Amino acid sequence: MTSPTTRRTAVYLAAAFVVLLVGAAAGMLITLASVGTGDGKPGTDSVDVGFAQDMRVHHLQAITMAGLARDRSDDAEVRELAFDIESTQLDQSGQFSGWLTIWGQPTLPPADQPHMRWMTAPHSHGAATTGVNSMPGMASTEDLTKLRGLSGKDFNVFFLQLMLRHHNGGLEMASYAAQHASLDYVRNLAQKIQQGQTAEVNLLTSMLKARGAQPLPN
Repeated sequence: MTSPTTRRTAVYLAAAFVVLLVGAAAGMLITLASVGTGDGKPGTDSVDVGFAQDMRVHHLQAITMAGLARDRSDDAEVRELAFDIESTQLDQSGQFSGWLTIWGQPTLPPADQPHMRWMTAPHSHGAATTGVNSMPGMASTEDLTKLRGLSGKDFNVFFLQLMLRHHNGGLEMASYAAQHASLDYVRNLAQKIQQGQTAEVNLLTSMLKARGAQPLPN
């Protein structure tokens, strides 16, 4: 007989798969409608493609961390936040995938090329024209290994710290795409991500303070 935890995890995984499919379908429908109006498909080196690929990678790590917290945290507030982040970013990741498929582009950035090359304006992480090997806010392999090994309050605090740093890193890309992407629906989603993650940054900061903890260094 399967345990309640195993059954609950299976239900969450099934729901996550449905959210991802719905997001991808929505992204494809929006893109097809745009192509039909003559907006066309953005090129490989465009802000639109670069943002969709890089933000999808960024989102996939947040989904992984949120899934861990949703399953393992003993803090109801942390579990609720993790579920919200996982659901939202699964939907958005699906939309990115749908766009990229219709545009005829890979759903992940080329492994041999740096991230954020599409951000051509100078900015704080020096990604202009040349890009970076690791996007801002991304947790390291060591960070994720440490998170998996923690429990109780230590797990909750480290999850909140990692997610806060992750959100702050993603805001830079969302802000740039909201201003510079060529397609309306790409700019709209980038702005939505910027607004949503700004609100969550404030919530994550207050949750850390309530638990007597501080953000990680940048």
